[in-house]
Amino acid sequence: MPKYSYKAINAKGRPVRGVVNAANEGELFNRLQESGMNLLDCKEMNEKASKLAALTAARVKTRDLIQMFVHLEQLQKAGVPLLDALSDVRDTAESTRLRDIMGDVFSEVSAGSSLSNALSKHPAIFEPIFISLLNAGEETGNLTQAFGQVIKHLKWTDAMAAKVKKATRYPKILIVVVIGVVGLMMGYVVPEVVGFLKNIDQELPGITRALIATSEFVTTYALHMVGIAVLFYLFIKVGRTMSEGFRYRTDYIFLRMPVLGPITRKIALSMFCQTFAVLFTSGLEILKCLDAAKKTSTNMVITEALDNVRTQVQEGSPISMALNNSGEFPSLVVRMIKIGEESGNLTGVLEQVAEFYDKDVNEGVDAMIAMIEPMLTVILGGIMLWIAAAVFGPVYDSFSKMGV
Repeated sequence: MPKYSYKAINAKGRPVRGVVNAANEGELFNRLQESGMNLLDCKEMNEKASKLAALTAARVKTRDLIQMFVHLEQLQKAGVPLLDALSDVRDTAESTRLRDIMGDVFSEVSAGSSLSNALSKHPAIFEPIFISLLNAGEETGNLTQAFGQVIKHLKWTDAMAAKVKKATRYPKILIVVVIGVVGLMMGYVVPEVVGFLKNIDQELPGITRALIATSEFVTTYALHMVGIAVLFYLFIKVGRTMSEGFRYRTDYIFLRMPVLGPITRKIALSMFCQTFAVLFTSGLEILKCLDAAKKTSTNMVITEALDNVRTQVQEGSPISMALNNSGEFPSLVVRMIKIGEESGNLTGVLEQVAEFYDKDVNEGVDAMIAMIEPMLTVILGGIMLWIAAAVFGPVYDSFSKMGV
């Protein structure tokens, strides 16, 4: 189906731009009319333009998706037909991009496609777990429950994203502050007093000579250091993109870094457990749950370990044994899952495991922040003390000799 970029006027008289799939300009005109918009201009897009538009389009926020699925869940509970519900969501979505996408979804479902299949044609917006949950709901005839599971997962994902930002943003700010203060002192403040210190008619102590040497190095090679840092970043970025082996090795090293490594592992395993629990609760078979949950991990070490878990389960091993053999799951979690298998209450146990990891991630992030703040404060304080001692020590000695 061709894709059109359009310009229209909404019911409030404001200009609106968007991109939408339509069979022809007539269908596009009718669709916009149904949405309360009057078409002003449109243009069919070629494949390259469509890809460019997809890359530059505004991102659909998680909160928009939560609002959309809550809307669908409430309409399903009220007995509103799916097509009417999709039409209502299409017309009321605040995000222009989401409104265009739901227009495509509405057209696909109107033509006889299932909702899960229609959403799967927009993988940049709707993750595989959404498709799996909705597909399970369509098979069991309980879309309302499927919408509820999607909402639960989206809310958890939103909360987890906030935790990840919290875990990375605060240390970055403190590190930038420390580097900025040190750079300012070494690049501007210290050089101002270096001339005075060199003119003092006495031998400078080692701490002062070290400060002067450090300051001269920073002022001489500051741009070189920035260039090296940028080149190192690009080397890592390109290397991870071009080589799976290189990506695996860097992921392996990152997991074994102090502080950040354990936090990264906990977040990855928390995402896996939560996704697996949601899918398994929806009635999906175990292998499909493992396939979908594995995609939540961006660390190749954990991904390959979960590949081995799936292989062992497919060969007949219990989940608990496969997870234990992976070496990535704590023994407490393995024991809990084993109890769930033996008691026939794996769903309840999986939810407890996901809750356990949520708490573990929260505690890990809080502990990391609590440790990084005083550590960087001590580093910054030590540098300031070094500068003060190196500058004022010789000055004090000089005044003392003048007094004698």
